[in-house]
Amino acid sequence: MAGVKKIVYKTSRAPSRNNHHYLYRVEHAVLRGQAVAREALKLRSAGFVPDIMIGHNAWGEILYLKDVFPDVPLLGYFEFFRKPRGGCLDFDPEFPTDIDTRFKLRTLGSVDLLGLNAADWGQTATEWQRSQHPAAYQDMISVAHEGIDTDVVRPNPDAKLVVDGKTLTRKDEVITYVARNLEPYRGFHIFMRALPAILKRRPKAQVVIVGGDEVSYGGLPPKGENYRSQMLKEVGTGLDMRRVHFMGWVPYDTYLKVLQVSSVHVYLTYPFVLSWSMLEAMAAECAVVASATGPVLEVIKDRENGLLVDFFSMEEIAERVEQVLEYPERMARVRKQARAAIVGRYDLKENALPSQIDLIQRLVCGDQACNSTMNGLPRVVTADKRRRPKPQATNSRKSQTAGSRGKANG
Repeated sequence: MAGVKKIVYKTSRAPSRNNHHYLYRVEHAVLRGQAVAREALKLRSAGFVPDIMIGHNAWGEILYLKDVFPDVPLLGYFEFFRKPRGGCLDFDPEFPTDIDTRFKLRTLGSVDLLGLNAADWGQTATEWQRSQHPAAYQDMISVAHEGIDTDVVRPNPDAKLVVDGKTLTRKDEVITYVARNLEPYRGFHIFMRALPAILKRRPKAQVVIVGGDEVSYGGLPPKGENYRSQMLKEVGTGLDMRRVHFMGWVPYDTYLKVLQVSSVHVYLTYPFVLSWSMLEAMAAECAVVASATGPVLEVIKDRENGLLVDFFSMEEIAERVEQVLEYPERMARVRKQARAAIVGRYDLKENALPSQIDLIQRLVCGDQACNSTMNGLPRVVTADKRRRPKPQATNSRKSQTAGSRGKANG
């Protein structure tokens, strides 16, 4: 990228397996933070002083930056606060959490807390993600989504998707499901269990499933298996596999075609980080059938811009999918409203990017006026007076500032 110099850090060693296993990921975070700080020390020795420091907190990379540049504002990205109770951990009774895992997660939360204490200000993608952080820190976290490029992610009535030798278009009944990886956190097991009933109800429907066989979130399946193979063992005899297409990971343009030919898109998630794929599906004017879980409820209003279902109800999922396919003309308004919701609130150029820039400007400039092009910004030089913007409880483009409280990936 022109104008950007990338410096790659390397940790001094791997975390030790000889320490208490609760501390393994904590030590890894410390090692990363230490390695980043050492690179920052080299920059400081070379005479470089940044206007602002920005980093994701979860891996520990921002932990010690304020010790290198105490007078420079630090904006931490706080994506998700890991709770030992409640939230995603206790959501699915099929995958219970043992007490040892809770202890480990509480210990790992120390990295989140260290980062919150180190940063001058925080950022996260949605109101729901902000609400998961301890109340004492929520007023220092702004909601500023990364945004959806709605000029790129848009409906295309002429889109064609070739899968397993078949060419699918908007004239076909296409049921779509997308996740980075096919796993319980994104409701893959529930979707697969709903499929036999869906295919029985809709004998002409084709099902397109995008996602890999690794695990992004949550526990691992038994050794030698993945969740796709597990679910095919469980429900595969009830599926016409000539109509079920697993595409794995696909190029982005292929992924867009999946959304553009979709007749109904199913999105299920634990109470966890909201996927970009759901927002992009809405931007492509998909009729989305989604789980009525916390992160989804922030965006989808039932029967207005999507249809909500109980995450665990395979019957309800099948019924809603059939409704969408049976009455496509009724869904036209829902599809239009879905895109309107994303354009109005999450558009990259009109909403997200201006909010991101405004957030950075306010942290860098404090009470001073900033150049809107971000050139020649004055440097904050007072370590004992953090120039934090005043929080505002809004998510509109006009009023979203560094303190306003309000997007998410597969």
